Amino acid sequence: MNYKPPILLFNPHLETIYPALVRKVNLQQPYQRERITTPDDDFLDLDWLTQNASKLVIISHGLEGNTERAYIKGMAKHCFAHGYDVLTWNYRGCSGEMNRQLCFYHSGATDDLHTVIEHAVKPGRFTEINLIGFSLGGNLTLKYLGEERTRTPLLHKAVVFSVPVDLHTSCIQISKPGNWIYSQRFLRSLKKKVTEKAKVISGMDTRGLDKLKTLMEFDDHFTGPVHGFKNAIDYYEKSSAIRVIGNITIPTLLVNAQNDPFLSPECFPSALLKDHPFVHLESPDHGGHVGFAQFNRHGIYWSESRALHFLQATT
Repeated sequence: MNYKPPILLFNPHLETIYPALVRKVNLQQPYQRERITTPDDDFLDLDWLTQNASKLVIISHGLEGNTERAYIKGMAKHCFAHGYDVLTWNYRGCSGEMNRQLCFYHSGATDDLHTVIEHAVKPGRFTEINLIGFSLGGNLTLKYLGEERTRTPLLHKAVVFSVPVDLHTSCIQISKPGNWIYSQRFLRSLKKKVTEKAKVISGMDTRGLDKLKTLMEFDDHFTGPVHGFKNAIDYYEKSSAIRVIGNITIPTLLVNAQNDPFLSPECFPSALLKDHPFVHLESPDHGGHVGFAQFNRHGIYWSESRALHFLQATT
């Protein structure tokens, strides 16, 4: 399944920005919100689409995203329409209410994904669990699957899109002058979240926050230390999925567009995955970052069709 962008989206920035700003997705039915408690006495807000299916898709969003983003709702709608129950989940502090603990979420925080998966399988009605992740959520998904931990045997397949599997070089990439609009948008959102948390939770040191000019400076000052890393580099090194992607043992599709403005060359590990028995890398020429738009009367994006095709394939 080869992706070709609409003629109006003639460069990677339009491919990236158009879906984020223009696309609207109306679900077949409203999400059902569920709040669960984490082992460290925090909470996660889960949004479900249920129809008593035996198969479940769990979808993880990107940096500063949430379950209301069009790319999440579009994927959820398409999977639900084809017979899956769907669970989308908000990372800590992303559901509209600040989380209780000092920590937020980050690219390697797989414990929360594990908590969500284990909660989903408890009722015992699902026969398979499939994972879909976008951008940061894709790195989270791949890292989780590659880690040494006890996981449910119900895990069936995984599909991830636009994944910065090498966090350090991707951070350098997104911070280049041509990507200024993206990096500054993320930085403003992250700074706002730190400021909000400092108002309700003691221990959040906001000194110097206004002086941080890049995402790497933010990660060096906040993300790394708050989550137990020495600094930004230590955080990137230990949280990058590229370190453990070779350990994955379920069929997994990684789709990174060649023109993705966020991704460094290291995020296309073709040599590493060339003979991998489970992980398949697809690198279409176009797609942008979490783009893959299509103009059709059903409103279905290529990424949604591609994900469903992979999940349903028998080989």
